[in-house]
Amino acid sequence: MNIAHWLARVAQTQGERPALFLGDRMVADYAVFHQRAAGLAGALRAAGVKPGDRVAMFMKNCPDYLIAFFGIWTAGAAVVPINAKLHPKEAAFILDNSGASLALVTPELGAGLAEVSDVALLDVTSDDFARMCADDPLEVVARDPDDLAWLFYTSGTTGRPKGVFISHGMMTATSLTYLVDVDEVSPDDAAFYMAPMSHGAGMYAPVHVLKAARHICPISGGFDETELLDAAEAQGPLSMFMAPTMVRRFTDVAKAAGRRGAGIKTIVYGGGPMYLADIVDAVDWFGPRFVQIYGQGECPMAITALSRGDVADRSHPRWQDRLASVGRAQSVVEVAIEGAKKPGDVGEIMVRGHPVMPSYWQNDTASAKTLVNGWLMTGDMGFLDDDGYLTLRDRSKDVIISGGTNIYPREVEEALLTHPGVREVSVIGRPEPEWGEDVVAFVLRDENGPSEADLDAHCLTQIARFKRPKAYFWVSELPKNNYGKVLKTELRQRLEEMEK
Repeated sequence: MNIAHWLARVAQTQGERPALFLGDRMVADYAVFHQRAAGLAGALRAAGVKPGDRVAMFMKNCPDYLIAFFGIWTAGAAVVPINAKLHPKEAAFILDNSGASLALVTPELGAGLAEVSDVALLDVTSDDFARMCADDPLEVVARDPDDLAWLFYTSGTTGRPKGVFISHGMMTATSLTYLVDVDEVSPDDAAFYMAPMSHGAGMYAPVHVLKAARHICPISGGFDETELLDAAEAQGPLSMFMAPTMVRRFTDVAKAAGRRGAGIKTIVYGGGPMYLADIVDAVDWFGPRFVQIYGQGECPMAITALSRGDVADRSHPRWQDRLASVGRAQSVVEVAIEGAKKPGDVGEIMVRGHPVMPSYWQNDTASAKTLVNGWLMTGDMGFLDDDGYLTLRDRSKDVIISGGTNIYPREVEEALLTHPGVREVSVIGRPEPEWGEDVVAFVLRDENGPSEADLDAHCLTQIARFKRPKAYFWVSELPKNNYGKVLKTELRQRLEEMEK
């Protein structure tokens, strides 16, 4: 089934419902949303775009992002959303690798891309795009569940990004499991797009279309804490996706302003480690509005979920352990630990089910390494407890092996973050001749914050002596990707340069 059928069906019966907003201004109801998407599809077909072709999107968040999504799908083509923070040369690599025949752009991104790529560009703010959306509408082109819908490029922090083949069937499974395992959606709800629509926030757009909910793009085009608080009060109930660092920032701003987040229905968080102290603080301030998901591009948004009830529960005897987990397997997948003999054994996390990719795009070597005997090898280390809750340790490549013993950076980071003077921290391994590796920490601390001796003493109250950092490096910020994940590869390079 083509995921674009959902928009066509909603337009038939609920076309008058408000659909697309820029700030508080309605851009389109569902009838107009569908009309523009179908017109774009007709224009793409007339321009030679065929079913299965790839159409790239190098755009900031805006209502036309959703029109482009559904227009491209209606034509039977696949979307290639590109992270808006990438350098034009990085975006040009994705255009070339995907074989995209066209790229839809916003002006500030299109100008740089035009200098490094020969692919045809279409500015979504132009009269040409508006005319295409007013073209004769095209009926939704039939697609099979295994056909390509979305070509998602990984962050590429350790090399060239790989294209993840996301099919219509995968997107359907991810959308429906949202309703079962993450949150209910009603027509009165609104999806608020602060996080990049090229990533998880955009992946959740179809389920909100299916339920005829509103879609709001903030005027800022990104994450502004005060703008969100204002919009929630005026236009709620709002649901949104946040990276853990966004949750931390949002909590700090809201607390300083004395605002409790009225109008916010649900904050789904994921995409990186959420530290226990941060989510406890957020729930204490905002109440039971949080759901955690764990997924990867290779199984988008759909490996595990920690329910609203579990995130807010403080009565269960092991509530802290559960809150430190990423929840239980979502309904459409199986989750297992490679080599585990019993609950609690740590190993590589494996997943299989309908949302798992069939392959990487034109990369048989990487596909064979990642897809083994029907399982997706996630590269993440973790364990399952007796109740099926999955707790992450670290990426397998980030585990520190010192004297033959595994040390999980996240455990050390959690311990350091319980010190009131530590705001952010990232732990990596440093080559050490006798032990193989030792532990070092990059720390963002408060003004007049803790000394090395203070943190050493603090660690000894939290974790075993051999796990404590052997060196601390004070930083003003940690390098992060667009989704808030700390770039440990960059920290390793920085460490190598410091120790030359």
